[in-house]
Amino acid sequence: MNTVILKKNEDHRIANGHLWAFSNEIAEVKGEPQPGDIVELLNHQNKLLGIGAYNPHSLIAVRLLSREKEEIDFQFFLKRIETAHEIRKKFYHDNPTFRLVHGEGDFLPGLIVDKFNDYFSIQTFSVGMDKRLTLICDVLESLFHPKGIVERNEALIRTVEGLEQRKGILRGAVEPVTISEYGIHYTIDLLEGQKTGFFLDQRENRRAFRRYVKGANVLDCFCNEGGFALHAAYAEAASVIGVDVSESIIQRASNNAKLNKLESKTQFITSDAFEYLEQAVNQNKQFDVINLDPPSFAKSKKTVRKAKRGYKEIHTNALKLLKKGGILSTASCSYNITEETFLDIINECANDLGRKISILEWHGAAPDHPVLPSMPETKYLKFGIFSVE
Repeated sequence: MNTVILKKNEDHRIANGHLWAFSNEIAEVKGEPQPGDIVELLNHQNKLLGIGAYNPHSLIAVRLLSREKEEIDFQFFLKRIETAHEIRKKFYHDNPTFRLVHGEGDFLPGLIVDKFNDYFSIQTFSVGMDKRLTLICDVLESLFHPKGIVERNEALIRTVEGLEQRKGILRGAVEPVTISEYGIHYTIDLLEGQKTGFFLDQRENRRAFRRYVKGANVLDCFCNEGGFALHAAYAEAASVIGVDVSESIIQRASNNAKLNKLESKTQFITSDAFEYLEQAVNQNKQFDVINLDPPSFAKSKKTVRKAKRGYKEIHTNALKLLKKGGILSTASCSYNITEETFLDIINECANDLGRKISILEWHGAAPDHPVLPSMPETKYLKFGIFSVE
């Protein structure tokens, strides 16, 4: 097997549980491993740190798959995916929709697998996983006998790995699928919905949001296919407005409102959320509850400054629109925006406006998105619910 040897003192992070070796940490590559090949990772004293998939064209040169020598074959993936499934059954045993594999959190770096009833949606973010996509599908068919498997590999991050962007059906056939989430039903399009088809990471946060909306006038910005908005209507909000820039997404959100017989309480508007918030301020509108669930504003460290400006703008306008005693729920899914930074932005906006805020709840992603303590990169989602005076 080809080997990758790290420079002196570059093994501490790996030894503590991190799964990535960066290209600038490598002292030597022995052999001629090709992109996606399995290599042994050694420290400068030739001690084995593990084996992983190699990519000479990526900043993440090695993604560890195991701490010991073993074959990365059908049985390897079978065991890892079975283990991940057993964990999910502990908290979603009565729901057939969940994230089955969450990359590094399930010790399968570069692989995402979401299960939507009898269908699977896959993303591969590394050459190593992409080369083994057929094998992964074989394992899923062996374990679950799905009606269909799709790939949603349109993410720009794949270009960094030297991979093309693509989507399509890998196995079987697909059709619109209706999933259930704490009494709410969503019909999703696995080939057209966001990311893998639907944002499962906010499932528990949408449930928590319900506690604050009874009798309230609610605004849900970046509403996607109706996630928080429909939970608000279901939890007896007086009225709910959902805003998203995509006309097709808004149409699906409206269809989901009808599916749940909540159309009388909900209004979905196609608009840029930044523009909607600014216009609502100029029109002196007021809301009891506002939810902000924007896409990632900071996909790299280079964009953090711009992202901060974006977060400040939407939080400033949201706080202007909230009545005294109102509720602000807000999220950041940008790993490059830390919890401390995110809270500082929100607090600064409140102070600038002379508003007092307090945190009522603070959460991360749902438990089917496990976090490795040794890898801060896996703790990406921040979600807070604030009381605003």
